[in-house]
Amino acid sequence: MTVTERETRTLPALAAGAVDLPFVILGWREVIGRDTTWNEHSHPFHELLWNERGASTAVVGERVWTITPTLGMWMPAGVLHSGSAIAGTWCRANFFGFGTMTSLSDTPVAVEITPLLRLLLERLADSSLSDSSRAVTEAMVLDVLAPSPRELLLHMPTSDLLRPIADAVRENPGDPRTLTDWARHLGVSPRTLTRAFNAETGTSFARWVAAVRAQHAVALLTRGWDVDGVAEQVGYRSASAFGAAFRRTTGLTPGAFRYPS
Repeated sequence: MTVTERETRTLPALAAGAVDLPFVILGWREVIGRDTTWNEHSHPFHELLWNERGASTAVVGERVWTITPTLGMWMPAGVLHSGSAIAGTWCRANFFGFGTMTSLSDTPVAVEITPLLRLLLERLADSSLSDSSRAVTEAMVLDVLAPSPRELLLHMPTSDLLRPIADAVRENPGDPRTLTDWARHLGVSPRTLTRAFNAETGTSFARWVAAVRAQHAVALLTRGWDVDGVAEQVGYRSASAFGAAFRRTTGLTPGAFRYPS
């Protein structure tokens, strides 16, 4: 079996507006040839991250976002972040010149990649577009851009107490162990773990596990897995139970992430 070597890309950490930029909106696209990790870096421009195919991740501090063809992410200029994508992911991004617009948000937020927004961004990729048409299209992009109430966001716990749980569940989202099971394994009370999860992640153990499972499920769905197979892989006894939990966590159905979108 051939093992694909992981690629690490190193980018600089630049402050917002540190470089004069000759564009309002600039597009980038790449089909990732092998599993790739980007170091922690920042851009002098704002960035809209989304994918044409597959799922990738962006990490800001202890927060992990999943990026898909339907849910993108707004990364403000100057914000330190790292990322990763598996081989075969078709990554897309649009860069917004700092100072050419008011940032969509001062902090990273999810953005729904609607059919209209996708069409406008595709139009900007047309090199034959006249200057006047480009300006109109850019204005329309800025008009329709909006934060999404839906996001695939995971807050990672940081303490030595919760790290074994976080590592185990992220390694195997189908891990069936309950809060009581983990408390017994770690030699603490369930109440201690409950308090720790609320303090470090802002949510309960059960909801945190559901978020891990949702992120893993999205990665599988965007790679073409069927819903039954995904449900089993992430620890649900039936596709209906998985679908209900997925909707509670994301506000969307699993079908919203099936490939092709």
